[in-house]
Amino acid sequence: MSQWLDAVTGWLGAHPQWLGLAVFLIACVECLAIAGIIVPGTVLLFAVAVLAGGGALGLWQTLALAYCGGLLGDALSYAAGRYFHQDIRRLPGLRHHPQWLTGAEHYFRRYGVASLLVGRYIGPLRPMLPMVAGMFNMPVGRFAAVSLVAAAGWAVAYLLPGWATGAALRLPLPPGFWGQALLLAGGLALLLVVSAHSSLSGYKHSSLLAAGLSLLLLLGLIIGWPRLGQLDQGLLALLQEQRGASLDELMVLVTRLGDFATQLATGLLLCLLLLLARQWRPALLAGTALLATALANSALKNLFARHRPDVLLEPLGSFSFPSGHSSAAFALFLLLGILAGRGQPARLRLAWLLLAGLPALAIALSRVYLGVHWPSDIIAGALLAAGLCGLTLGLVEWRSPLPALPARVWWLILPACLALLGTVATWHLSEGLLLYRY
Repeated sequence: MSQWLDAVTGWLGAHPQWLGLAVFLIACVECLAIAGIIVPGTVLLFAVAVLAGGGALGLWQTLALAYCGGLLGDALSYAAGRYFHQDIRRLPGLRHHPQWLTGAEHYFRRYGVASLLVGRYIGPLRPMLPMVAGMFNMPVGRFAAVSLVAAAGWAVAYLLPGWATGAALRLPLPPGFWGQALLLAGGLALLLVVSAHSSLSGYKHSSLLAAGLSLLLLLGLIIGWPRLGQLDQGLLALLQEQRGASLDELMVLVTRLGDFATQLATGLLLCLLLLLARQWRPALLAGTALLATALANSALKNLFARHRPDVLLEPLGSFSFPSGHSSAAFALFLLLGILAGRGQPARLRLAWLLLAGLPALAIALSRVYLGVHWPSDIIAGALLAAGLCGLTLGLVEWRSPLPALPARVWWLILPACLALLGTVATWHLSEGLLLYRY
């Protein structure tokens, strides 16, 4: 396996003109029924993303190629399911491994459209669910709409880490950058691995464990942030390198979604809808977590009084550590992910949290891209939100698990919150994006 991977990456490194096609084809195969289970596409995608970040492809080119490849894999899998229907079980791969199909069928029957969104981040399910959707005659328009959304998040989650690694290897970064980056990455990896393992193992207080680790890592970041200058400068330079006029407008629009007024209105709407639906414990969870995150972020920001980067064309009034946009966005979207995952198996709960974290990550990264925050600011904001959300969930579930929201309540909450955010985005587009203020 390692020799074969070295041979592929070695050849692509010597022939970078084929790298774009390789990203597209590997993404397609990774999302293609049966082939996506057999081929180690995740490892290959990371490897080619590292090569792309080394200077062969820009970030947005890499993400666009992976996105289009994933869409093609989805479409081919869906078409195969529509064409063969139940006869698909007779195909060679599925004849010898019927569990590949039965597992995907079970999730699709139980969760429908949601399975296509969440299953995108569960390895064995990812390539099979589009084919199952075709087998069960999901309308083409509905499948296409879900695939367009799911493939976008998947491309970012699977390609961005590799591309950033390759770009970091290429840039002339400050001395000490790699030591600081490895230490922080190791802490974040430990947090994710231990939290996922405890949840998958059925540990009763896994949310409290995740909260404790998040807050412990936040404490380490608080103690060490004066010494993270090389890491902050290097990551800031990495994102600033990708700036462009058209992308600036998009990032300003994204960052507006994390503004205090927007997050406050969306949080109040979420709590109000839960109260109107008489979901008392979820309302207590949401209200407590959001309020605690906002108060803790304000207290820490005023305590440390850290100044913002010098990228801004005009200074902003407040301090930067931790990022209020990052903490508020992660708190809101993690709560939506928590509520969506109640009553579901551990793997789906984790996948919901991953899916919910993607829009929050986009808002957080927009702050670094625009030069409003240092990278450690947004990491601290995310850890603060994760710690307080996990702590609140653990306390609310201390005696009994939080029950799943009724479907009618969930399909009231999610569209309402997204509609409010969409309205804010539309309003800012109509008013014009004042770039000089960011």
